[in-house]
Amino acid sequence: MTTPTAAAKAAAKAAAAKAVADADYEAPDGQSHRNPNAEEHVESTSSVLAAIAANILIGIVKFIAAGISGSSAMISEGIHSIVDSGNGMLILLGLKKAQRAADQEHPFGYGTELYFWTLVVAIMIFALGGGFSIYEGYTHLREVGPDTVLGNPTMNYIVIGASIILEGASLSVALRNFNKARGDIKPMQFIREAKDPSLFTVVFEDSAALLGLVIALAGVFFSHLLDNPYLDSAASILIGLLLCTVAIVLLRETKGLLIGEGMKSSEVREIEAIVEANDQVIECGRVLSLYMGPHDVLLTIDATFVETAGRDDIVDAVDEIEGRIVERFPDVTRVFIETESLRYTRAVDLM
Repeated sequence: MTTPTAAAKAAAKAAAAKAVADADYEAPDGQSHRNPNAEEHVESTSSVLAAIAANILIGIVKFIAAGISGSSAMISEGIHSIVDSGNGMLILLGLKKAQRAADQEHPFGYGTELYFWTLVVAIMIFALGGGFSIYEGYTHLREVGPDTVLGNPTMNYIVIGASIILEGASLSVALRNFNKARGDIKPMQFIREAKDPSLFTVVFEDSAALLGLVIALAGVFFSHLLDNPYLDSAASILIGLLLCTVAIVLLRETKGLLIGEGMKSSEVREIEAIVEANDQVIECGRVLSLYMGPHDVLLTIDATFVETAGRDDIVDAVDEIEGRIVERFPDVTRVFIETESLRYTRAVDLM
């Protein structure tokens, strides 16, 4: 049987819900101030899909050519393409999982899923792509002897030429999205500061694929020109080392995102200025931020309000501050403002 207290609580909750529905509802954390005309985030899915389609097709053809010619470099390139297609699928998985809504167990959402799967991609590039390519080159190098006969390279040249065209098309899609996202920022600076690893991961993979094709072409060409099968094996090892290098760069960048990165210092200073511009605020204290996903920033602020500010004044000031912050930084999705004691602030200043 429902107790009067429980009934009263239920009625109060229903009344509050009706009041919210009847009034102009203002979303928490300043989200009502989000600019509806703001440019949408650069879509990286198209880059990933283009890379997957190109790599699957190229990988199959490369293995066929390797089987015909016996080229170690072509086997390494086939491994490279198949690993890249698997990596693209993992990035798509990360993008989808990161979009899941927050729940009781994950109150801040699943944005970091993308960082985890990008880390898995980097490990796969290093272990499967780089490791197998180096192993294949080393094994082939040991099998080469004075009586080794090189196969017909014609198929290799056809496949490498077609692969360069397909990889170039895939890279052009990735670069278009990458350049749109970075704007006027220099490429390496953007990679260091980017919070969406899918934007530069595909660029790294496709660039490494094109460079790997050039190495494979050089290995096949010079091994036949000089009748030296060792050069083909050396090309396979170089492709493996190239993939390991790309993997290390991705591991370094993804590690920072997984550990937790915040907003840039210049952005923090802007937030401090926004807070202190409010008439009810004396001083802005600590500003702490954390990227919970590529476009999901958690922000906490310590603010000291004037002694004469009442509860309603502080509530209005907080709403205004949150709104201005979200309007300036649309990636901010949660804002927590803690009211600091004026007495405490003065005591700290005297220390």
